[in-house]
Amino acid sequence: MAERISAQGLTKVYPGGNQALSDVSLEVEPGTFLVLLGPSGSGKTTLLRSLAGIERITSGRITIGTVTVADGRSHLPPERRDLSMVFQDYALWPHLVVRDNVAFALRRRKLSKGESRARANAMLDRVGLGKLAERYPNELSGGEQQRVALARALVAETGLILCDEPLSNLDADLRERMRVEISSLVREAAATTIYITHDQAEAFALADRVGVLQQGRLVQTGTPEEIYTQPATPFVARFTGLSGELPVHVRQAAGGGLIEVEPAGAARVRPFHARMPREPLGAGLALLMIRPTGVRLCASHTGEHHLAGTVADVAFRGRGYEHAIDIPGTGRLTGVFSDARAHRGEAVGLRLDPAGCHLFAATADPGQAPALADTGAPALGAAGTS
Repeated sequence: MAERISAQGLTKVYPGGNQALSDVSLEVEPGTFLVLLGPSGSGKTTLLRSLAGIERITSGRITIGTVTVADGRSHLPPERRDLSMVFQDYALWPHLVVRDNVAFALRRRKLSKGESRARANAMLDRVGLGKLAERYPNELSGGEQQRVALARALVAETGLILCDEPLSNLDADLRERMRVEISSLVREAAATTIYITHDQAEAFALADRVGVLQQGRLVQTGTPEEIYTQPATPFVARFTGLSGELPVHVRQAAGGGLIEVEPAGAARVRPFHARMPREPLGAGLALLMIRPTGVRLCASHTGEHHLAGTVADVAFRGRGYEHAIDIPGTGRLTGVFSDARAHRGEAVGLRLDPAGCHLFAATADPGQAPALADTGAPALGAAGTS
């Protein structure tokens, strides 16, 4: 039966004062596939290991189902939390054949040896490895070893599966095939799943819900669509895929959840619209963050464009071409898609779609955003959040 997971105010401080988690709270409904997304050092591995019981939290509370497994004073070890893990390095026993590696997960179920072997064989058939049951791990490819690790996690039929970047050691094509297998098999098992990765595309492809971590804090949770279309901070926007960012002047509210802006110092034709920000924004300078889906090439002589620039680079991507465009006085936009190739050095226009243009206060991300002044002007409004 899928478990509900609750974490309240989790803090983890290592000896020496390194704080890996800071007041992290999350609720995971039964059967949900949650992906924790963040760069190296963001705290996602520490959070997963804390849920597993491998790490002992400094303060806070973790509840799995109806059982409090950690509260800063008491701590249930991993073997008493009735969960399964899929590790980045597979963690297979080298001296056991594939069948026995899978059956090892059933040792706490008090099954007969014959029943354990039968269940292991059935699970290996489900992951397409039935014919390799008598091989040792060193006789398997990386993808086959990962499927053994997945079979071992599934065969125990626990209500919670934790996945520690299980695809990071595989090549690109195998990663995609294994992603589909993990998604299908875990959802078929109907277990609650928490999966960590630093890969935004992998997170969005797998998740029912995504949690984004930054420097030990959970800065946003939501569906993949909510994270992409309503990033809570410039960090979230950057980490989930940008074409680029521009300093802009905020002009006026335009209705329909939009604000009229114009680039600060860039070659331009006319003002354009961006999405209303989540927080109230003063008139004056602000930071515009542009998704690849929010910009497209157009002819510079038609008057349809909002920005003008020069093609710095072009790459064929099968379905079309991605361009890097230098905008005088502003910077560079990358991943600008077009069905047709524009040539390096060619002058082009760029048309912006408000749906892919996200606006933040100039001071929302100190140390990373361009140095823009705070005008202290009256707020123009804010969009509702989900």
